[in-house]
Amino acid sequence: MSQGVEPEVGLRERTRRTVRAELMTIGMNLFILNGYDQTTIEDISAGCGLSKRSFFRYFPSKEDLVFGNLELVGERIAARLGERPAAEPPWLALRGALDFLVTLNLSDPQRSLQLRRMLRDTPALDARRLEKQLRWRALLAAQLARRASPAAESPPPQLRDRAIAASALSCFDAAHDEWVATDAQASLADLLDGAMAAVAPLT
Repeated sequence: MSQGVEPEVGLRERTRRTVRAELMTIGMNLFILNGYDQTTIEDISAGCGLSKRSFFRYFPSKEDLVFGNLELVGERIAARLGERPAAEPPWLALRGALDFLVTLNLSDPQRSLQLRRMLRDTPALDARRLEKQLRWRALLAAQLARRASPAAESPPPQLRDRAIAASALSCFDAAHDEWVATDAQASLADLLDGAMAAVAPLT
């Protein structure tokens, strides 16, 4: 096998990924149509031709179906941060890394709007989203720690990295909420620039 080439995914794993993706699509469609609380696991399973018992082979809960890819998204943002130039200031590097989230939302704006509104209207889900974002903060802080050492008068590195990562994610949330309020008519990238610039210069 050539170096750097990932091994081929087996048939069983490909099938599992396909079923998970189908369950997520059917689930989201039903959530949007009928409401999250009104949609049952049985409804989702039936739409995919599965039993309720089979559903749990792919997701531990209905909440996990909503957030099935959220951990991976955080890992992708952190990877983008790790690819930024080493000499780039941390705040600017984070802005570049967050372009992954901008692109992800713009790949299907209407679905992104529907998902954010569903989370907003379902407090338990929004709380779970914030819980997942704590993991994102840890991933981003770990990447920041690998960058240039801070000056002697700076706060302790761990405090600095967690604070900067948390601030950047909060800026994205603020920009995203404003984007949703405009029904995706505003530029999400420009809103993110404005939110981050309000905290610290993007230089």
